[in-house]
Amino acid sequence: MSLNELLPQLKPALAGIWIAYLVVLAGWIVLQKREPIATLSWLLSLALLPVLGLVIYHFFGPTRIRRQQLRRSRSRASLNDTLPSGLKAGDDSTTIARLGLAATGYPPSTATRLDLLVGGGDTYDALNEAMAGANDHLHVEYYIFEPDQTGMQMRDALVAAATRGVRVRLLLDAIGSSRLHRRFLAPLQAAGVEIAWFHPVRLRWLWRPRMNLRNHRKVVVVDGRIGFTGGINVTDEENDRLRSDAFRDLHLRLEGEVVRWLQLAFLEDWHYATGKALRDDKFWPDVCAGDVVAQVLPAGPDSPWEAIHRVQVEAIHQANRRVWLVTPYFVPGEAARMALTSAALRGHDVRVIVPARSDSRVVSAAARSYYDHLIAAGVRVFEYGPCMLHTKALLVDDDLCLIGSANFDHRSFRLNFELSLLMHDRELAATLQAVMEEDLGNCQEVKADRPAAAFSRRLGDACARLLSPLL
Repeated sequence: MSLNELLPQLKPALAGIWIAYLVVLAGWIVLQKREPIATLSWLLSLALLPVLGLVIYHFFGPTRIRRQQLRRSRSRASLNDTLPSGLKAGDDSTTIARLGLAATGYPPSTATRLDLLVGGGDTYDALNEAMAGANDHLHVEYYIFEPDQTGMQMRDALVAAATRGVRVRLLLDAIGSSRLHRRFLAPLQAAGVEIAWFHPVRLRWLWRPRMNLRNHRKVVVVDGRIGFTGGINVTDEENDRLRSDAFRDLHLRLEGEVVRWLQLAFLEDWHYATGKALRDDKFWPDVCAGDVVAQVLPAGPDSPWEAIHRVQVEAIHQANRRVWLVTPYFVPGEAARMALTSAALRGHDVRVIVPARSDSRVVSAAARSYYDHLIAAGVRVFEYGPCMLHTKALLVDDDLCLIGSANFDHRSFRLNFELSLLMHDRELAATLQAVMEEDLGNCQEVKADRPAAAFSRRLGDACARLLSPLL
C-alpha cells in the first residue's frame, strides 16, 4: 500500500491521538489552578506545538516549582528543632513587617551597624577585611563567581582563612558560576573548603529539569557576627577598581541580630543543596539588639507567597509622599503596575530608574513597552546612561528601604531564589536617597512628548512584552 493510500486511514487515528493528548494535558494544567492567562497560554502552546510545547512545559512549567517547594519545606523542617531560642519567630506592629513574617517565617530583627556599600570596589574591600578577621567559620553563597582577577582575590582570601583553621563553606549556583574550572577550585579543595553546587547540571535533568530555578542570592556570614548581602556578585564586571564600565550596584554590611537570620538563610540553602543539616552553637553567638529595624526576606519558588513581590507592592501602597525604585530589569506584573500608577495618581513622587542599555535586549524592550502607561499616570521614568545599572533598591518616604538581589520582574518574583533586606531607618534612607540622586544626575528622563520610535522598535517592544512571564 502506497503512502498516499495509507494517509487517509491514518488521519482519524492521528486526530484521535491529538485530541486525547489535549484532553489529558489540559486537565493536568487546569488542575494546577494558575492564573487564567498563564493557563490559557500553556494550553494554546501545547495545542499548536504538540511536541515542542510539551518539551517546553516539561522544562519550564509550574510542576517543577511545586516539587522543589516540597523539598525545600523538608529542609526547613529538619532545621527547626535545632534553632536557638533567639531565632523563634516574633511579631511587629507594622503591617509590612507582619506581611514579611507571614510570607517567609522570618520576623523583623535589628542591626547594631549597617553600612551601605556603593560599587564592587568598596564591597570587595569590606568583604576581604571581614574574612581576614574570621576566627571560626565563613559561609559564602553567590550566584556568579567568576575565575577572573576579582574571583581569584576572593578565592585566595577563602584559602587563607581555611589554612588558618577557619571552617569555610562555599555555595554556588551551578549555572551562574558555571565558568569555574577544576584548576581554579583546586586550591580551595586543597585547603579544606567545602564546596556545594545549587541545582548542579546532571543527566537526570532530562527527567527532572531545574534549569529555570536558580539561586540568585548573595550572602556572606562571618563567625555569625558580620553579614553581607545585596546585589553584587564576584566578578570583574562589577569591580569599579578594575573597570571604568563596571556595573553600578549596592551591597550591605551588617552586624547585630539580623545576621542570625542571614545565617539561617544560608543554612537552609546549604541543607537543600547538600542534604546535610549543619548544627553548631558557634553559628549563633550572643549579639546585642540595635537601633535599625531590619528584616531578612528570602523568597523563591519554594513558597507560593512571592514574599519580596508582596512586600514591595505593600510598601508602595502605603507610601505617603515618595516611591523611588531602581532596578536593572523592569518587567512589572499587574499588581506592581497598579501599585506604582496608583501612587502616582495620588500625587506622590514616583520615579523608576532603569539602565539605558541593559545586558538583556529582550528585557529592555519589554520594559520600554510599559513606559507610556506609567508616564500617563504621572510616574517619572529615567534611563541611566554611563554603564549597566545593576542596583536593586526601593526607597519609600523617608524611612523605608529595601535592598537585595531581586529584580523587579517575574523571574525574580516567581522563579529565582532571592534575598532582600527590608529596613526602617531615616539615616539609611537619607544615604540611599543621596545615592539615587547621584544616579539621577546620570540619567535621561523619558518624556511623554518624546519623538515616536520607529515602527520596528515599537513592534519589537510589544513582542518582547508577550514574553514578560518568562523574563
